[in-house]
Amino acid sequence: MSLPSPLPSLAARAESGAESLVTSLAIEVAGRPLWLCPERAAFEPLTRSLLIADVHFGKAATFRAAGIAVPDGTTGDNLARIDQLIARHAPQRIVFLGDLLHARPAQAASIVAALSAWRARHPTLELILVRGNHDMHAGSPAAQLRIEEVDEPWRLGGWTLCHHPGTVAGEYVLAGHEHPTFHLRGAGDALRLPCFRFGAALGVLPAFGDFTGGYPSDVRHDQVYVVAGERVIAVDRRHTGRSNPRARQRSPMPRE
Repeated sequence: MSLPSPLPSLAARAESGAESLVTSLAIEVAGRPLWLCPERAAFEPLTRSLLIADVHFGKAATFRAAGIAVPDGTTGDNLARIDQLIARHAPQRIVFLGDLLHARPAQAASIVAALSAWRARHPTLELILVRGNHDMHAGSPAAQLRIEEVDEPWRLGGWTLCHHPGTVAGEYVLAGHEHPTFHLRGAGDALRLPCFRFGAALGVLPAFGDFTGGYPSDVRHDQVYVVAGERVIAVDRRHTGRSNPRARQRSPMPRE
């Protein structure tokens, strides 16, 4: 399987003013189109599915429950970005690639109420959760959210969707869990940005949540796309061919 490449025809449509492509980068992965969104999500146009990894609703609440003073409001901010994606792409479904909820404090009444109010605004949207390690500990989402829970690997439109990165023979896997970032270096300066990374048989999405952190990834054999403000930018492969001494190997995975 070849590494992903841009789709000039879709980019040309973006320049012509197609709203759904104004801020998303269209690429081709394993012969299928995929749009990378600066909100740190991906849109799969053939099945009209939004793919979102590692929201970690309730992580800030978990810290506060442990007596650690962290800002609140992350739930509302995350839901607002999901609304932006819905407005731009009009998806039929959202597939959460694991770790939708962070821990038991995500079941707090205030968080459930916010999620329920959001769900009421999108009653026809299909919601799928591919269970991640944090979902196992947090428990199932509230029944009124009407989120279907499935185990990995889960297949949709030629993709194999997982939470944990790995390979499945003869299939292309899209996953989360790693919270990948990439260090851009130049002129004596460096910047760590969330990134999408795609290899020959595995693609990993950045963490969607605002309060999730990120981890340098070993991307020597991958095509990398960094999220820089309102844009997604392809990184020249010449800059990914060197090992990052701070990069985590793909196994074991970060304990997020």
